[in-house]
Amino acid sequence: MTVWAIGDLQGCYDATQRLLERIAFDPARDTLWFCGDLVNRGGQSLETLRLVHSLRDNSVVVLGNHDLSLLAIGERREEEQRKVNPDLQRVVLAPDRDELLGWLRMQKLVHADRELGWMMVHAGLAPKWTTQLAERYAREVEKSLHGDQYRRLFKNMYGDRPAWNPQLAGADRHRAIINVFTRLRYCSPRGRIAFEDKGSPGTQPAGLYPWYAVPGRVERDLKIVCGHWSTLGLFIGHGVHAIDTGAVWGGKLTALQLDTDELRVVQVPGRDVPPGSRPLPKPRPSQRRQPDSRGAPAAK
Repeated sequence: MTVWAIGDLQGCYDATQRLLERIAFDPARDTLWFCGDLVNRGGQSLETLRLVHSLRDNSVVVLGNHDLSLLAIGERREEEQRKVNPDLQRVVLAPDRDELLGWLRMQKLVHADRELGWMMVHAGLAPKWTTQLAERYAREVEKSLHGDQYRRLFKNMYGDRPAWNPQLAGADRHRAIINVFTRLRYCSPRGRIAFEDKGSPGTQPAGLYPWYAVPGRVERDLKIVCGHWSTLGLFIGHGVHAIDTGAVWGGKLTALQLDTDELRVVQVPGRDVPPGSRPLPKPRPSQRRQPDSRGAPAAK
């Protein structure tokens, strides 16, 4: 059995199929971990969601910010749904939308396999969160998400405030937890998220750090695989493996093998994008070089 983690799909169905072919995915023996943001921007969100749903017996999904937004849109009136972008409209107006969205809502915010030695989250963890705390906080939100309070959760989850504080309660607590798991890139040593700063490390204002490199952060007992941060590119360091390599922006779609001590990364071309679209992230000295498309290990 092989376990692969796959970066943000964002509605790039063709690239997803290319990657599954490249890794020779076999549902009889292999397992896929999807790092969230299955949908939006790629133009093939409905096809992508149907594909991942068809693989549900052989995969694990954590929810990203775009997935949660889709779920919230799915609860709006039809006239409001017709105002969102065409890619998401096709999902919420599809004949099988209830099956797809019902399944998506039951997915996790965090997945941990302690035997394998890995935790998966879409964006990141607050500086003081151990993996055990992360699981506990995720379960708090998932209780509402998977239960009969999910509409209230969707109604109250938007907003940048408050910053995480363990004393928070109610909707504020759930919103802060969701923001950490699905929107985190940079933060202060006290864990205040800088939502507007999305560039590669070195572009952020003084006093902000990538979430995985904050001074005074806790040590964690699991390796972490995540997505969300396309301008970071393929990054491996501090016990973190970030694998959103900008497939939706014309970059690569990345798979990382988890059940091996060797570093095995496989990539395929992402979506074709028109000229003038968002630029791809540039490699930096602190970032390991990306492998070739044949899946050779990344150089140290």
